[in-house]
Amino acid sequence: MKQLITGGARSGKSQLAEQLTGLYGNTIAYIATADNQFHDAEMTARVAHHRQQRPSTWHTLEEPVELAKTIRQHASDYDAIMIDCLTLWITNCLMAEEKQVGFWDQQKSDFLSALEESSTPIVIVSNEVGMGIVPLGELNRRFVDEAGFLNQATARVCDRVVFTVAGCPLVMKGNPLSDNEQRR
Repeated sequence: MKQLITGGARSGKSQLAEQLTGLYGNTIAYIATADNQFHDAEMTARVAHHRQQRPSTWHTLEEPVELAKTIRQHASDYDAIMIDCLTLWITNCLMAEEKQVGFWDQQKSDFLSALEESSTPIVIVSNEVGMGIVPLGELNRRFVDEAGFLNQATARVCDRVVFTVAGCPLVMKGNPLSDNEQRR
């Protein structure tokens, strides 16, 4: 099963994704898309907080750009994969595109193909960023547009899409959350 967990900042997305991913077994790959080169003190604290929340037995794979390659290389080694998050990944790819034209489109296409090909359960976290004002600046507007396009394309591939608001999950596509999947 492929699941997309989306919502705003601090909406409970990652916590729900961790809970859902953990139901698949003990051998879990957590693909972290944050790029260390962009970390400041606040981002370092966020990463540390996320690490503390997930089980210590999960294997962290740090991949800021080549998400499809990582899925293909490691999917069969794990009971499930959790990806956190697509919007950080978009940022990294758009920054890389400044040096290599077409880089983002290729990475996006490869990711969607890898997602469709994989038989391993994958739970994906992504921010919903298009619900506010249109931002100033070409790169900022492109980021919002690309996040929206990627969320739509990912949702088409996924069996379940859950939108989280204030820690409350709302299933937008697929089966409702079972009692076992509900947060306690």
